[in-house]
Amino acid sequence: MARKKEKPENKEMKEENVEDEQEPEQLDNQSIFGSGEEYSYSLRIPGDRVAALIGVKGRDKKELEECSSARISVDSHEGDVVIAGKDAIKLYALREIILAIARGFSPDTAKLLLKPDYMLEIINLKDYGLDNKNKLMRVKARVIGTGGKARRVIEELTGASLCIYGKTISIIGECTQAPNAKRAIELLIKGSMHSTVYKWLEDQRRKARREGMMF
Repeated sequence: MARKKEKPENKEMKEENVEDEQEPEQLDNQSIFGSGEEYSYSLRIPGDRVAALIGVKGRDKKELEECSSARISVDSHEGDVVIAGKDAIKLYALREIILAIARGFSPDTAKLLLKPDYMLEIINLKDYGLDNKNKLMRVKARVIGTGGKARRVIEELTGASLCIYGKTISIIGECTQAPNAKRAIELLIKGSMHSTVYKWLEDQRRKARREGMMF
């Protein structure tokens, strides 16, 4: 069953800081655009992802505004992004898209999150006790695999897209498959053999196909 996305609360602005080193901050309970009828979010993204969000001559930013019926304000120097609009569901999807771009996905891949059956999962490697550079590098190398094989197999067996950026590994995929990709990554992080993880993914895919045929 697809996981339902929660709706943002009305007239509340939230800030989510996606940079690895800092914690999210809560902003004042008001709309920065001055309209009590609008929802708004404020986020801070890494400086090197600002250009990816804006796009050439602002093309990607404009397309995101059009498809979400929202406005996007970007501070190119600080990486502060503010979004506002009257459609709470579309605005939440836009927030997820910006988070995905901030975690290394291209805008085209991130826009899959406009589909109701797609979701974003972000794995913070610090949550697994990977607190130094050498440990992080080893784990990321395991998830990528030799010549990118591990990442490619996970993507092929789940239909999800993976992105490894900084201290995070992120997933965009259908709500029925993204959790399997996340579990596979967690197994690799914890030291499971690649062959064991591949077999588990193949078993999950066969199970999903059987259940699909039953309905």
